[in-house]
Amino acid sequence: MAQQPFQGVLLSADTIAQRVQELGAQISQDYAGRSPVVVCILTGAMMFFCDLVRCIDCPITIGTMSISSYGDATKSSGVATIDKDMDIAVQGRDVLIVEDIIDSGLTLSYLIDVFERRNAHSVKIVALLDKIERRKVEIEPDYRGFEVPNHFLVGYGLDFANRFRQLPYVAILHPDYAASHSPS
Repeated sequence: MAQQPFQGVLLSADTIAQRVQELGAQISQDYAGRSPVVVCILTGAMMFFCDLVRCIDCPITIGTMSISSYGDATKSSGVATIDKDMDIAVQGRDVLIVEDIIDSGLTLSYLIDVFERRNAHSVKIVALLDKIERRKVEIEPDYRGFEVPNHFLVGYGLDFANRFRQLPYVAILHPDYAASHSPS
């Protein structure tokens, strides 16, 4: 019998949709009268980002960045690098970074530093998922979807070796599946 890829569904599509609407409403209220640059961290945050910006009811500018720290592994390398930078100037602007998951915090700590060096007026974070127990640096999202346990998660944009991003829910990847399906 083939190994099942998931141990179970952690967050259903309906649960995610409800929380994204709540986050969008809170962000709309907090940024009323302002026009933030909302930055999608590719590729994992795509699904969350698209749903979230449709729930934000204030003028926004959309930017994208691609940051690497995982590659095809199930653990972060701990080193963040910008693969694709934004082409929008953020000097004097409010920046809202949209991230799929905060794990060690190293990537977001690096990004905050990048935007501060670019003289952003403010830098805030909205993260769908937060693995607090894995934190290596002190960083907290300004907006948190869900605190999650220390499992490798897939779905709703999160992947394992570029698989499972399209799932409308968040599932726990079975460790045996990860071990037997890791790319060479």
